[in-house]
Formats: sequence, C-alpha cells, structure tokens
Amino acid sequence: YFCRHGERWELQLKGSGKTPYSRNGDGRAVLRSSVREFLCSEAMHYLGIPTSRAASLVVSDDDVWRDQFYNGNIKKERGSAIVLRLAKSWFRIGSLEILAHSGELDLQRRLLDFIIQEHFPSIAMNDSDRYLEFFSTVVSETANLMALWMSVGFAHGVCNTDNFSLLSITIDYGPFGFMDSYDPNFVPNASDDERRYKIGNQANVGLFNLSKLLQALKPLLDPRQKQLASQVLEAYGEHYYSRFTELFKAKLGLLGENQSDNYLIAFLLKVSLFC
Repeated sequence: YFCRHGERWELQLKGSGKTPYSRNGDGRAVLRSSVREFLCSEAMHYLGIPTSRAASLVVSDDDVWRDQFYNGNIKKERGSAIVLRLAKSWFRIGSLEILAHSGELDLQRRLLDFIIQEHFPSIAMNDSDRYLEFFSTVVSETANLMALWMSVGFAHGVCNTDNFSLLSITIDYGPFGFMDSYDPNFVPNASDDERRYKIGNQANVGLFNLSKLLQALKPLLDPRQKQLASQVLEAYGEHYYSRFTELFKAKLGLLGENQSDNYLIAFLLKVSLFC
C-alpha cells in the first residue's frame, strides 16, 4: 500500500515475471506495451476517466520472444519493462466470480465485506441489503465508465470479467486503441478474430460482465434481493444511454432537452464514419 494525502493506493508491478497466478506466459512485458500503458493510463486520468495510474517504468536489457500480431511471426524484443501502477483497488468482477464458481462462499462473503468497507463508504456494513446496494452502485458506475470510453473513442480490447474493476475504473491496458474516426467495428486486439470486443459492442459486454457479477452474488442474496438485483441490471441500458447522451450533447454544445438532440448525435457519428 502507498499512502498519500490520507488516501491509500495499492501498488502493482506489471511485467516483473511469473507469479503463483501466472498462466502459460513468462510474466514479462515488452517495452512497447509498457510505454503504451504508462502513457494511456495517464492520458485517461487527465481526460477525466476513472483509471489506474502509472508511477514508474523500468527497463532492462533482457530480451523476450513475442508474436506481436498473432500471425506466427515470432520476434525477439527488448523486454523486462516493468510498470509500477497504482489503483485504489485491483479487485475485479472475476475476483468474486472465481470464488462463487469454486463454492467458497464464506471467503467470498468476507472478501465482499472487505471491499464494501474499504471502498464503498456510503454503504452501511450493518445493512442487510449491503450486497444489493453494492451491486446497484457497480451497475451504474460501470454504465458511466462505458459511456466515458465511448465519448473519447477508447476501445479496451479485452473486456472480460477479469479486466473489469469492481470500482469501475479502467484497468489492465493490454491491447487497446483510440478510433481516428467513428467505426463501430473498430477492434484494437489482433487476436480478437470474432470482433467480440469491438468498440460498438463494449456497452453490451459491460452488461454481460455485470450479469456474471450478479450470478456470482446470487448465493449471498435472498429471493427478494435477487429479484431487485435483476431489476437493477435491467436498468443498466438506461443508465448507459442517459450518460452517453449527456456526454455527446456536451460535445455539441447542446443545452436543454430537444427531440432532435439524438438525431444530431447520430448524424455526428455518421459524418465521422466517412471522414
């Protein structure tokens, strides 16, 4: 942990090598991806988009072998670039999903209580509906984050549950990109052959990930809470559309409410598509 001005931040190293949670990779990071994460996370912060931050970047002379474009052309690259990154928390939807999947409900409950106590001060720990309130907050904040991404043309690239923060911040800058002009089929990930995470699908993927979160929480909810949580999830689209409209109206300098606002937003995107 790192404390600054009374705030507590969690430190994490990316690219430092294998850990007990490593999969088949070597746990190292190449220079190009590390520089991009450092620059983009800081850019997102100054764009006003919730994100992890980058504190430092250290490079060694060690080499790694990478297939940059996933086309079988493996090349040696300068590696061992380590990014020291910071966030208020690194817990993700997948952190709860894996515990529910393995049936570790007591550990899941303890972890969830810790997350709420540390990062959701508006939720009372003695509230029997605290898990429902937690879910409702994550749904609305995730919808806000997806709208913010769209407002700057940002495509994450790998929007699985392990890359979606429970604090609704942008984390894990792997393959990502910004659109030069509007294209709902824009995909920054060379390995995403099915275009699952294309930018035009990000809001829907957000809904999918939240449905997985609800599934993970259901063993901790009573029947009434499950029903209410399902209603909360159904309202995700409304949250997203409202925030998306608000952001694009601000871009166009539109004031008040007018039936033609949505037409103007759609026209703006259509014009950008052919630029």
